[in-house]
Amino acid sequence: MREFLVEITTTVPEGTGQDEVDRRRTAEAVRARELAATGHLARLWRPVGELRSIGVWCAADEEELHEKVLGTLPLRPWMTLTVTPLESHPNDPGRSGRTA
Repeated sequence: MREFLVEITTTVPEGTGQDEVDRRRTAEAVRARELAATGHLARLWRPVGELRSIGVWCAADEEELHEKVLGTLPLRPWMTLTVTPLESHPNDPGRSGRTA
């Protein structure tokens, strides 16, 4: 699988009820755990003081990433994504035989 840096900003549409927001956020947490268990979500961070996420996601290619990984997130319709394909750097101290 290839690695991708994905920046996610989620904007709840105006007029959306809190029950719907809560339902989707709960489902999002469940789906994130499932994707982590299958190796599709490697790491996820939230910049201090910001309402966006930065993560390392894995998929065979960018098409699979969008369709079968990110596209399955319950909050996806409310997300704006920036996807950057990654490759290993020869000086990466965490490489230890991994391939990107």
